[in-house]
Amino acid sequence: MAEQLLQRIKRFDATRPNLPAEHWLAFAAGVGLWIATRRHPSIAVRVLASLAGTLLVARAATGQQVPPMLARLPFADRPSRPADLIG
Repeated sequence: MAEQLLQRIKRFDATRPNLPAEHWLAFAAGVGLWIATRRHPSIAVRVLASLAGTLLVARAATGQQVPPMLARLPFADRPSRPADLIG
């Protein structure tokens, strides 16, 4: 049942049009979570914010019409290219 729900959500997401700058907003929100909570006194808050930030950054790097800079992230849905290596 959970698999069906996940497949329905993926199908809905694949058919809807992208919002302007959707991927950049998700990326900024993920990095913002990392930065905003990195010195929080609670370990639980830091762990949850790190998880949520990672999920948002991963969301920014996947999907339709991903900007080229975000497509270089390791969890993008495409094969890696030599230009992806940094350094």
